[in-house]
Amino acid sequence: MPKNSIKNSHIRRDKYWTPPELIAVLDHQYSRAPQQSSRAPMFEMVLTLLSQHTSDHNSGKAMHRLIEAYPTWDAIIAAPTSSVEEVIRPGGLAPTKSRRLQALLREVKVRAPDWDLTFLVDLTLDDAKRWLTSLPGIGPKTAACILLFALERPALPVDTHVERVAKRVGLIKSNIAATKAHVLLESMLEPDEVYAFHVGLIQHGRRTCYARNPLCHSCPLIERCPRIGLQPLQNER
Repeated sequence: MPKNSIKNSHIRRDKYWTPPELIAVLDHQYSRAPQQSSRAPMFEMVLTLLSQHTSDHNSGKAMHRLIEAYPTWDAIIAAPTSSVEEVIRPGGLAPTKSRRLQALLREVKVRAPDWDLTFLVDLTLDDAKRWLTSLPGIGPKTAACILLFALERPALPVDTHVERVAKRVGLIKSNIAATKAHVLLESMLEPDEVYAFHVGLIQHGRRTCYARNPLCHSCPLIERCPRIGLQPLQNER
């Protein structure tokens, strides 16, 4: 039986990479940029909504067009939905995102008429997440992005790269849903590890551990990676 096959039941769980070890290896591999808070939770909220199911380039272009076309969040609410749709079209799924964006902004205006969400810093992390996820269209990943990147709160966004890599290296089971993955992975981390872990796994997923045909032979984690869900390497057969 192959040494690192997922069917190999004698592999002990503690032989896999731990989160601190992953951070150290991936920091060395990809030279992590330091965390810089935007201090703009509303901007982060809208940008994250626009980034769903598209590339950073496309969502960035849609966001740039949006703030060029509408000087305030109130102006987006007041605009015809068809006009907002046209403005954000480069971000993809414009008909759906334009409706969601206006519904989201209307609800935020009711709860925070001054558009100032910095009060989330003073809430417990769980309460801040609950406040955000009670808004229409805001799930755990978007809430975590707002908290982590705008307010430097230790909330872990689990996107497709983080989820895929975490499952392949055995941190969480392969059948765990994305919503539960947020809770499980975040619970494994110290607050000061959250940003590094998030960025490291994203870089690894984008540059090495692809969804299809990952570059296992050049992977810095290969020595202790069980490669869950993948075939063994050719020289292990």
